[in-house]
Amino acid sequence: MKFVDEFRDPALAQRLAESISASVTRPWRLMEICGGQTHALLRHGLDRLLPAGIELLHGPGCPVCVTPAEVLDQAFAIALTPGTVLCTFGDMLRVPGNGQLDLFAIRARGADVRPVYSPLDAVALARALPDRQVVFLAVGFETTAPATALAVREAREAGLANFSLLVAHVRVPPAIDALLSAPDNRVQGFLAAGHVCSVMGWREYEDLAARHRVPIVVTGFEPLDLLDGIRRCVAQLEAGAATVENQYARAVTRDGNAAAQALLAEVFEVVDCPWRGLGVIAGGGLGLRAAWRDFDAASRYAAAVAPAATAADEPCRSGEVLRGVLKPPQCAAFGTRCTPEHPLGPTMVSGEGACAAYFRYRSPVDHADAMPAAAR
Repeated sequence: MKFVDEFRDPALAQRLAESISASVTRPWRLMEICGGQTHALLRHGLDRLLPAGIELLHGPGCPVCVTPAEVLDQAFAIALTPGTVLCTFGDMLRVPGNGQLDLFAIRARGADVRPVYSPLDAVALARALPDRQVVFLAVGFETTAPATALAVREAREAGLANFSLLVAHVRVPPAIDALLSAPDNRVQGFLAAGHVCSVMGWREYEDLAARHRVPIVVTGFEPLDLLDGIRRCVAQLEAGAATVENQYARAVTRDGNAAAQALLAEVFEVVDCPWRGLGVIAGGGLGLRAAWRDFDAASRYAAAVAPAATAADEPCRSGEVLRGVLKPPQCAAFGTRCTPEHPLGPTMVSGEGACAAYFRYRSPVDHADAMPAAAR
C-alpha cells in the first residue's frame, strides 16, 4: 500500500536503529506526543531496537485520555435530560467521570446515548429528529476540530435549532509548553504529532523549541517514520541544537492546511482549558465564538448540570502517565485491578491510551520487568 508498506521495511528499520545507536554518547529522554505513535512504537517493538540510553516517555497524546472528568459529568447530566440525544465518538463511551460513571452506565439508566463516526452524523440525526435535542460531545485535538466546525456551520445553514455542541477540543502546543515548564519535567526532546501538524503546520512549535531549548521533530506514524524522527531528535540533542524539523514531509508543511485553519478561526476561539492529569492549561482549548454561542450545549443545559463533584482518591495514576513521569507498568493497579475489560482510568479505556498499549503489546513478564522493585 502506497506510503505504508515502504515505511515498514525491516532492513531499513534495522539500519536506522544502528544509526541511532552509533550517534548516542549519553542518555536522552524523548516524548512522543501522540497516542497513535505510542501504540505504533510498542506494536512494532521499536523501543526494543533503541540503545539503552534512549528512554521514550509517553505524553498526553490521546484526546480521550485528557478530557477532564468534569466534562464527562456535564455530558452525563445532559444525556439524562428528557428529550435529549447525546452523540459522541465510540471510544468516549467507557471513559469514567467522577465517581467512575461512564456513558454506558448513563445509557443503562435510560439516557439516549449514540456513538457516531463523525459530527456530521449528529447533524443528520438532528435533521431526522426535529422533536429531540441532539448534542454532540466534541473531543479531539486540532485534527478533528475542523469537522466539528463544519458540522455546526451546516447546522446553522439548515436552521437546526435542536443541535448543539459540548466542546472539549484541546490544543497541543500549550500542552507541550506546560509539560516543559513543569517542575517534574523529564523531557529533552519531542516527537510532534504529524496529523495535528498536517492541519496546523509547525509555526507554533518554533517558539517552544527556541524558548525551552528542546528539539521538536514532526513525525509520522509508521515504523520508519518513528525511527527517523528519533534519529533526527537525537542528532539535535547530541549537537546541542533545538529547532523544529519536519520528518513527515509527505503530509505536513510549515503553514498547514489554510482552509481548515480558516474554518477553525471562524467558529472557535482559543480558551483556557482543563486537561485531565495536567490541570488548567492557558490557551489549551477551543471554545465557540460569541457568534456561535447559541449552539453551546453547556449554556443551553446550564440548569441541568450540577456543580462538578470532587474526584475521590482512586488507585488510577493516569495523570502521572499522561505527564510522562510514570510508565503504565509502574502503577500497582496495572494489569490487576485495571484492565481493558475493567479500566480504572482513561489511559486504559482509550484505543490510543498508553496503558492500553502496554497491556496489549507487552507480556506479563515484560510488565514485571518494567516495574520498580518497590511496586512488584
